[in-house]
Amino acid sequence: MYERDKQILRELAKKVAEIASDEKQEEKRRLWYAHNSLKPVRPMVLCFPEGAWDELLPQSVLECQDPLARSWEWSLRARIYIAEHFCTDEVIDNTFSVGYVYSDTGWGRAPSYIRSDAHKGAYKWEPPIKSYEDLQTLRYPEVQIDFQETERRLSLAHEIFDGILEVRLRTSFWWSMGLIGELALLRGLDQVMVDMCEAPEFVHSAMNFLAEGRLRWLKQLEELGVLSLNNGNHYVGSGGFGFTNELPAPDFNGKVRLKDMWGFAEAQEAVGISPMMFDEFVLSYQVKILEHFGLNCYGCCEPVHNWLDLLIAKVPRLRRVSVSPWCDRKIAAEKLSDKFIYSWKPHPICVSGTTFDPDWIRRYIRETLEIAKGCVVEIILKDTHTCHNQPWRFDVWTKIAMEEAERFAN
Repeated sequence: MYERDKQILRELAKKVAEIASDEKQEEKRRLWYAHNSLKPVRPMVLCFPEGAWDELLPQSVLECQDPLARSWEWSLRARIYIAEHFCTDEVIDNTFSVGYVYSDTGWGRAPSYIRSDAHKGAYKWEPPIKSYEDLQTLRYPEVQIDFQETERRLSLAHEIFDGILEVRLRTSFWWSMGLIGELALLRGLDQVMVDMCEAPEFVHSAMNFLAEGRLRWLKQLEELGVLSLNNGNHYVGSGGFGFTNELPAPDFNGKVRLKDMWGFAEAQEAVGISPMMFDEFVLSYQVKILEHFGLNCYGCCEPVHNWLDLLIAKVPRLRRVSVSPWCDRKIAAEKLSDKFIYSWKPHPICVSGTTFDPDWIRRYIRETLEIAKGCVVEIILKDTHTCHNQPWRFDVWTKIAMEEAERFAN
């Protein structure tokens, strides 16, 4: 890595460290710990630009030349941008994480993708599992970690950031343990829907294989000692942060196990099937994995209101439930009450629509907070794939959301 790159990174790291030293970061931590323990605090507010980041922080602003340095530079600049622009509860801390360098063998068969030429365009895929016989050709996935390259990057991070930020080795090897999304890629989403009616045993065989394979994969990570706690300033589920004193488990001895962590599953590909079919073909297999985690989150963009009774009854140690733009907010409020976190995701059209209406945004947030009165609420803007090159929209949205959260608490 070039010396100039290192110097650029050090200067950015100093800015992050300065932000992290502000006492308001500690106040945010306090609120998160209380919130995740279901104690009464004001609604928590977060904003994840996701697909719109390239309009807020395009690659053209980066000054480093080395590819790894550029990725580190972007992550530091993003933290600074959040602190300087967003009025949210995201904690900026004084750490810098380096992940393991690894590959995954996959399931032995993979879909082929046909992608649009349009920027951020759609794609379709050709699923490889055409018959029951093809299912027999799948194999359990394994992780292969390049410890040598990992150590090189970790040493480099120490060289650059020691004395400024605390360098940590931590990796998030997965996002969701949903399983049904993996089956949709292997079999085709339309065909999975047909199979549930015409070939239910095939679906059961496939989901059982995926659940067993994914659990073996998780246990491999556990045995390798490469898992990391996610009970602090760590994104968990489809939104929210993991601050909790309930993890790790009381018998934790330094080696992270699944029961020391937050788990997460969703079933976005199961939208449209009945609660009975959801329970039979999806949830029953997800629970086999979720039961190994210390606390659990459920849901992303799918409307879970018709599944809530099942989720509450069957997901062990359920704590956070996603209330998506397509979820019935009233049913969710009634079912979740103050027993689970009501993780509300406002419609991304708030900032991604062709027009931007602050008054409508305020009414929309205020209405939802009234609906969810008595719940443990978090407001999380995500799935925003454009802001029509008007980055200030996010600034305004976060300001309004925080004003309404504080108004609601008072």
